[in-house]
Amino acid sequence: MAANKTSAVSDEPIDVLIALHHKFDLLDLAGPVEALTTALHDFKDESSKAFEITLAGAEPKVLSSQGVMVGSQISFREAHERLEEFDVLVILGGNSTEILSKEQQPAGLIVDFAELQKKDPARERTILSVCTGSLFLAQEGILSGLSATTHPDYITKFENICSDAATRNLQERTDVVEDARYVVNNLRFDLGDEDENPYIRRKSDAGRRPSNARKGSMSFKGSNSRRESIARRAAMRLGGLRVITAGGNSAGVDAALYLVSAFVDEECANEVARIMQWSWNKGIVVDGLDV
Repeated sequence: MAANKTSAVSDEPIDVLIALHHKFDLLDLAGPVEALTTALHDFKDESSKAFEITLAGAEPKVLSSQGVMVGSQISFREAHERLEEFDVLVILGGNSTEILSKEQQPAGLIVDFAELQKKDPARERTILSVCTGSLFLAQEGILSGLSATTHPDYITKFENICSDAATRNLQERTDVVEDARYVVNNLRFDLGDEDENPYIRRKSDAGRRPSNARKGSMSFKGSNSRRESIARRAAMRLGGLRVITAGGNSAGVDAALYLVSAFVDEECANEVARIMQWSWNKGIVVDGLDV
């Protein structure tokens, strides 16, 4: 059953839930969807898709800020009921002032998804925000004690929301990172040797021995330290939930390529970028965790 799945493996797609709120930004949606749906475990086999996308919305058709209507596949209510099935939750930007002031969805999905991870740290879950979607994560306290970014024009507002959330919830402040395409917290799988690692790391991460285990790999499934890793995750912020915040709306493509590299491999991510004719601008990874 999907609810008992601890992680995706190489022969099944990663289940991704994308929340469509009223007047979401269209590129925030289209960019990551294009990258994720292009990814295959085997590019010689079109049926080996790496990701399965589900769109959730309050209405059967949701209006984007660009005036384009997009059909949702499930309601927000059904999304809550089926939340345990999903490995990744994607939060889009757009219309942030209205959504924040009225505390509308996707606030509930964000909180419930984070609670799932804390209750079940053995399951690998990821939440990704694109552009001003990070403001919704900040308001719900998800980014307290983490590093994060947002659209450059919203940095000051983002800092204020993060600060207010930390004060309100008596939690640590958010390390707001400027000029980053995306920021990843709680990395679970390192790719390659430290000298060959394609991601920019903080000095605190330097010298860590990278894990040989990646999503779906035999070394991951056969790891003798699995139990210890779960205990370590349980003690982490948000139960070890991987939290990724992307900068402006086009940065959502870069963050999605990072997801492809983490869940499949970097070769797949590079092939997706080639197919899209996209120059992959890598971001910052913090809080690496060997498993």
